[in-house]
Amino acid sequence: MKAMFEFIVKPKNGRNNNVKKIDGNTLLLNTEIQNHNYVSRLGVVTAAPAESYNGIEVGDEVIVHHNVFRRYRDIRGVEKNSKSFFEEDMFFVDPSQIYAYKKSQEWEACRGFNFVKPIEETKMFSMDFEKPLVGVLKTKDPKLTSVNVEDLIGFKPGSEYEFIIDGQKLYRVPTNQITIKYERQGNEKEYNPSWA
Repeated sequence: MKAMFEFIVKPKNGRNNNVKKIDGNTLLLNTEIQNHNYVSRLGVVTAAPAESYNGIEVGDEVIVHHNVFRRYRDIRGVEKNSKSFFEEDMFFVDPSQIYAYKKSQEWEACRGFNFVKPIEETKMFSMDFEKPLVGVLKTKDPKLTSVNVEDLIGFKPGSEYEFIIDGQKLYRVPTNQITIKYERQGNEKEYNPSWA
């Protein structure tokens, strides 16, 4: 089965990401369906469209928009699937809803998107754990030539969106929202919260 312009993707580990294993015990983090933070964003491509996008093929893991696998309640309180729902564990995904894909154990960003790892805040009296609007570029847009992976970059406020990928907290930042490349001082530490 093939869609003409969309990918068909199934969630890799179920539709929700609300269970944590701690010392052999299972902890349920969230029971409501309205909260998008606990919707899985990791899927596996089961069918690719006729025109290839970014080199994504059947069997590749992909990072998708949080609304792809989501369930919600409508205005009457009736539980519904997202508009991407096709059939049990199969979802239509527009190429613009895929942000990264995994080839040979390495994540590659799709055109127009980058993934940035936050760095620790160094100001002594700051209440923040991470420096705002600054991070280390981990996965970059293939069309972005002015910066390299591991460069320290700045981005516009409100342009970052949080993802947990392979146990690492990363921000998805659109390419057109990157504003500056900083020179590294050597004292920058990448920040990853313990809960990730």
